[in-house]
Amino acid sequence: MKKTLLLCIALVAMASCKKKEKATKNETIKNTDVVDGFSNKEHLKKLHTQLSESFEQQAKKVIQPAEGYLEHPYLIPSGFYKQMWDWDGFFMGNYFVSKGKPEYLKYWALNLIKGIDEEGYVSGCATTKGPRPIFGKFAMKPYLSQGVYLSSKGANDFSWIAPYYEQLKKVLSYRERTQQDEKTGLFYWDIAMQSGADNNPAMNYFQEDTRSFLAPDASALQYKEYLAQSAIAKVLGKDQDAQTYAKKAEDLKKAINEYLWSKEDRIYYTVDRETGRFYKRISYSSFVPLMAGIAPMKDGKAMIEKYLLSTDHMKAKYGFRSLSLQDVDYNNKNIIVPFSNWQGPVWPIVNYIYSIGLKNYGYEEEIAWMGNTVANLLLKDIEEHDTMHENYDADTGVALAPSDDHVDEDGKIVGFVSWNLCIENVLDGVANDNWMLLNID
Repeated sequence: MKKTLLLCIALVAMASCKKKEKATKNETIKNTDVVDGFSNKEHLKKLHTQLSESFEQQAKKVIQPAEGYLEHPYLIPSGFYKQMWDWDGFFMGNYFVSKGKPEYLKYWALNLIKGIDEEGYVSGCATTKGPRPIFGKFAMKPYLSQGVYLSSKGANDFSWIAPYYEQLKKVLSYRERTQQDEKTGLFYWDIAMQSGADNNPAMNYFQEDTRSFLAPDASALQYKEYLAQSAIAKVLGKDQDAQTYAKKAEDLKKAINEYLWSKEDRIYYTVDRETGRFYKRISYSSFVPLMAGIAPMKDGKAMIEKYLLSTDHMKAKYGFRSLSLQDVDYNNKNIIVPFSNWQGPVWPIVNYIYSIGLKNYGYEEEIAWMGNTVANLLLKDIEEHDTMHENYDADTGVALAPSDDHVDEDGKIVGFVSWNLCIENVLDGVANDNWMLLNID
């Protein structure tokens, strides 16, 4: 009897263990599905379709018909802003290229080209009344030759460029005269707001701060401008120019790795032009060279793993931050006036830029996580407000600027629809292997 009782207890225990093991296994599968759902192709395809359908309506808000000074249809960051801006238009234009509508990026370029003056200066902002200079001769960011090239590539038509070719060269020369450091060959911004990352702590962002910094983003973007101009010259049969700009690109790439790369910290820093020392602030701009594929593979991977994928620095619950969590100025304040906040919040455009760097160095799973995370942020925002925002709290996901007190005549939140559209391209890449990497072939 005793043996029988013990046998029964053992059988019950075994059954219980098997039941518990099965439950644990099922729970693990369920949890894995939740945690790693972003790497599931079917999940990503469905999310991409959902975002694509939602963006089809949102994208209509950024297109404006030709009016006044702007002779061609133009793109605006619909909502809070009504002007045509340089890099907003560049990224939106490339979104439209991916949709088979390269004419919008071409129109963006033509509207800017119209404003090139005799020196080669072109404002980074244009309105229906004309160019809008900011802080004096505050030139546009280095995107024009890239935009001309990518729109032409998308349309498979480079013939329209010829009448404007010399003007593009003039813009490149102007930047070399006004923003290229003679000692290193690197490029700098006059002030952080010129970079578009208005209050980036890695640079000066108050006019009374007279420092200037050799910048990873300014230099990497100019590197891509040289590549684009070289490619344009080659298509147009200007072989000597093609070689000249290719050489400028190669020299600039070498200078970026020589002067801006910290071997000790394994990251690109800005450098104080006066002292020549690293200004050790880890911001979004440190990662722009990865978008251009400038870092050797080993260094790029080391930088990504040490900083971008670290929750102690750039990776947050709701996407990748714009400033390291370790920075003394890190915050998620809702700022849009007098300038926007790049000191921590998740910016969709920053995450798109990171995604290109991650792809260049072989981190597709991490892109999938980010695409899933940020896409859901945007879908939630659209569902609640029928618009989006410039940025989001990295730690809570709360939509930030423009704040809810910015409303239209109907009392609706004005929001912000612009380069956020590029998050659809991120999902299209990881779900359908259809990437928008802005490569210059």
